[in-house]
Amino acid sequence: MARTAITPEGAAPVPFPLSPGIRKGNVLQVAGQVGMDLVTGELAGDTVAAQTRQVLSNIESVLAAGGASWDDVVMLRVYLTDTAHFTELNETYAELVPKPYPARTTIYVGLPAGLLVEIDALAVIE
Repeated sequence: MARTAITPEGAAPVPFPLSPGIRKGNVLQVAGQVGMDLVTGELAGDTVAAQTRQVLSNIESVLAAGGASWDDVVMLRVYLTDTAHFTELNETYAELVPKPYPARTTIYVGLPAGLLVEIDALAVIE
């Protein structure tokens, strides 16, 4: 079974050695997405809420390009730069991620300057 790189149509090339998504069989792994527009490369804003909205939109674009949707997502890993952002992240996340919520892990990390949140997703497609 081959691994297939998944890139949303119109997305700018990724400037790092990775694919936005990889599909193998019925499994789709979405690489960590940050709060930058996939087409323009512009940062969505300087708040966790604004960046989380963009991150989740980016994930949705990769899922769609790989033949999946939020209904297929079983796990999300969230990377935050500051524990003080946890409440703002959760409020935005609860607005945009459909129920039942996927399993989730939240980890606190350092990200490049200006980036406040990164999220990756694992989807199993029926």
